Amino acid sequence: MSIYNDYIQEIEDRKAQGLHPKPIDSAELLSEIITQIKSVNNFNREESVNFFIYNTLPGTTAAAGAKAQFLKEIILGETVVAEITPDFAFELLSHMKGGPSIKVLLDIALADNGDKAKKAAEVLKTQVFLYDADTDRLKEAYHNGNEIAKQILESYAKAEFFTKLPEVAEEIKVVTFIAGIGDISTDLLSPGNQAHSRSDRELHGKCMITPEAQEEIRALQAQHPDKSVMLVAEKGTMGVGSSRMSGVNNVALWTGKRSSPYVPFVNIAPIVGGTNGISPIFLTTVDVTGGIGIDLKNWVKKTDENGNIIRNENDEPILEEVYSVATGTVLTINTKTKKLYNGDQELIDISKALTPQKMEFIKAGGSYAIVFGKKIQTFAARTLEIEAPVVFAPAKEVSIEGQGLTAVEKIFNRNAVGIAQGKVLHAGSDVRVEVNIVGSQDTTGLMTAQELEAMAATVISPIVDGAYQSGCHTASVWDKKAQANIPKLMKFMNEFGVITARDPKGVYHSMTDVIHKVLNDITIDEWAIIIGGDSHTRMSKGVAFGADSGTVALALATGEASMPIPESVKVTFKGTMKEHMDFRDVVHATQLQMLQQFDGENVFQGRIIEVHIGTLLADQAFTFTDWTAEMKAKASICISQDDTLIQSLEIAKNRIQIMIDKGMDNHNQVLQGLINKANKRIEEIKTGIKPALTPDDNAKYYAEVVIDLDLINEPMIADPDVNNVDVSKRYTHDTIRDLTYYGGDKKVDLGFVGSCMVHKDDLKIVSQLLKNVETQTGKVEFKAPLVVAAPTYNIIDELKAEGDWEYLQKYSGFEFSDALPKSTARTEYENIMYLERPGCNLCMGNQEKAAKGDTVMATSTRLFQGRVVEDKDGKKGESLLASTPVVVLSAILGRIPSIEEYKLAVEGINLTKFTPISTKQ
Repeated sequence: MSIYNDYIQEIEDRKAQGLHPKPIDSAELLSEIITQIKSVNNFNREESVNFFIYNTLPGTTAAAGAKAQFLKEIILGETVVAEITPDFAFELLSHMKGGPSIKVLLDIALADNGDKAKKAAEVLKTQVFLYDADTDRLKEAYHNGNEIAKQILESYAKAEFFTKLPEVAEEIKVVTFIAGIGDISTDLLSPGNQAHSRSDRELHGKCMITPEAQEEIRALQAQHPDKSVMLVAEKGTMGVGSSRMSGVNNVALWTGKRSSPYVPFVNIAPIVGGTNGISPIFLTTVDVTGGIGIDLKNWVKKTDENGNIIRNENDEPILEEVYSVATGTVLTINTKTKKLYNGDQELIDISKALTPQKMEFIKAGGSYAIVFGKKIQTFAARTLEIEAPVVFAPAKEVSIEGQGLTAVEKIFNRNAVGIAQGKVLHAGSDVRVEVNIVGSQDTTGLMTAQELEAMAATVISPIVDGAYQSGCHTASVWDKKAQANIPKLMKFMNEFGVITARDPKGVYHSMTDVIHKVLNDITIDEWAIIIGGDSHTRMSKGVAFGADSGTVALALATGEASMPIPESVKVTFKGTMKEHMDFRDVVHATQLQMLQQFDGENVFQGRIIEVHIGTLLADQAFTFTDWTAEMKAKASICISQDDTLIQSLEIAKNRIQIMIDKGMDNHNQVLQGLINKANKRIEEIKTGIKPALTPDDNAKYYAEVVIDLDLINEPMIADPDVNNVDVSKRYTHDTIRDLTYYGGDKKVDLGFVGSCMVHKDDLKIVSQLLKNVETQTGKVEFKAPLVVAAPTYNIIDELKAEGDWEYLQKYSGFEFSDALPKSTARTEYENIMYLERPGCNLCMGNQEKAAKGDTVMATSTRLFQGRVVEDKDGKKGESLLASTPVVVLSAILGRIPSIEEYKLAVEGINLTKFTPISTKQ
């Protein structure tokens, strides 16, 4: 069988699923297709021409290389194809974005080809995805007197690739579709259990919301062919939980417009709205695709005649509707007035959704084109030795005389690119910054690889200190889907220059360590900026931003990111933490007390949480920063004391050294370079040359929150509140309850200790609690299953050395084996303890699952519907989030314990200690 025949068979298989042919990325397949095109009488010729024109992926895919070369042959007259004239070949090259297409265009433009050279130049003037090899050729040709090169550079200097694009329409008509009531998690738009299909855009698109919702969207489009469908989170925030490029891709696939007639299933310009706006990292992803995200504010707190908030019997503010966005409502986005209208009625100012920068993204079809366009304009102007004309909206610069800097403002100023020397910027300023650490995770990694290919990148930027590709989200089960995706991903990233969790050559032991934990270890400077393909990229050193796969690709390719400097909320602590409390309880209490202090307003949303937590090591402090994703914060920064930071850096050094010892370093010795940088940073702190990062005393914050530890008397549980009569209050992470609320009798069907929220001490707590129960009752019996998944292998090795792992083994009914990884996901559990492979496990929900309808008590981060547990007829699945001792005891008892049972079980256990720092920062 030929590769082509295999492809045809795959197409037939996909037809059965209602799918079109998968886009071609293989040079081998496309070469066979090209051979058939050249054979005029070939039976498959007509079909092959269509595949070549309409179904080949652009950028730096292997297929794009073969396509570009064949188009070159056609343009030069070496091959004649009736369906593809030389002019059409130029048009096809113009849609291929970069890489081999740029090389071909430069080959033709810079040769003595007369009209062909001029036509190639005209296409090149529209292109922005050029890299050093391309710009070096242009520069050399220009200096050698090539007139075509000069014309191209002059066009670039004027940014004609942008200025000649059509202007954004003054009015954009939309018709609303309520995607859900309350917060809409990206799991609704791109379910975690379908992560395996994310790089197959059409297939993955079928999992968005529900088939019924998809039919409703199609019906709205049929009724309103001249309008865009706007997905709305009614009474909630759109896109909470993660950036999820696949979620935005799905929304664009169903409601957006095609980016190119010659590139299948890549849509742009989605429009989304939320009563409480759009989650920050999700909004970044919307910008990537040239879309619009609107803060609708269509429900507000009801007030009396004196302006006081009216509350219900539960002391919660009553909301009243300002205007309706019910499904089928026709609205108008006016890009000139920056207002949203219903007919002639002005509803709300939406200028934040239509800033000058965002308007540029919309015009260019996405933010990447603007990022690369600015770089190519600067290059051209420098080469021509002229001043580049002002074409793009100037970056907003906010500089307030006499005002100090918050921690994030200091970090952004230190890493800023292109600002005047001596200029100090405050929150609200638009900044390009260099990125120090980049992380890619395994269920979005193939999309990141696609984005890198699409932007024609072939090697990691030399200014990135370190980058890591994880294997944690697919660690639980080595099934056929993982076997098909992960080796391909690891090979690509390894060759790109990223440190990979699995070596394509099989030289070192494959790692499944949780990406956030690894990034937390390889961040060796609290002044660092980190970008990671997961919402829980929230380090306890530096400032880290969870990002979509495209932003990760951009950071890997350019070593840069662009964003406004966020506002900050300062969080400090007072009082004394009680002996029977775990630090996870402090984390939950922070959310609860913040909401109480600000009358239900989440002041963390979209901002930096600057937490003054200096007495905890990075591993333990990570519990707080990790949770800030669920607080809807943009990121978090830990303010550490000097000695604490030094200890954290020493731990990081040791763990990086283990990675080196396992053979994970590459030819650039990235990991060794991180150790060298850590040593330098430690010396700076010890000598006082550069102490640990602190904000200025006169820094200005959006708000300041003081958490009273004296008020935390019982373990705190984040409850999805699945039966709340107000649907918008379900699955929000904002319902925090104490242990006594449950009366000691709420049934628990499964316990889970794992995910990025736990550290080594949590696993020691499991061991110690089991010892306590055995001492107190003479034996340990589980009335509900307990799943335990360490975040990293290092933790297991340390537990083995300290004697705790042996005790865990004693009471486990199952222990993972790297030699015999599971090939089938576990969905049914016995009442035993399972020691599972390091990785995300149940928290991710894409492989392992609790039984439908279960009540799960977990240490993980997500309580969204269907994530850890799905509903079943007559019973909702619910995932309650709590500390490790609460989870373990719940599994032993088969129910949530009483406070008395809890205190007895944790007696003598060294729970995570925390003492607020009293010295002035």
